[in-house]
Amino acid sequence: MIYMDDVLKANPAPVVIDLSKIDFLDSSGLGALVQTAKKCKDAKRSFQLVGNSRVVQTVKLVRLDDFLHLAADLPTALNQLAA
Repeated sequence: MIYMDDVLKANPAPVVIDLSKIDFLDSSGLGALVQTAKKCKDAKRSFQLVGNSRVVQTVKLVRLDDFLHLAADLPTALNQLAA
């Protein structure tokens, strides 16, 4: 999480995390994503998460798809940030 903290401090831009090439997401990964989403929310920055079917299934299983602003693909996430 130190890396993400540094990135968030260095750049005020909206955040898109693309996990479309990730095969597995465990509870520690979900925890890191939730922390990052909370930091973005507290800073009033936009946050989007992109995932493949396995990541989407995991995120939806724990009912975090709305909180993590799950997008179907990278272009969709970028379009949602631009809106």
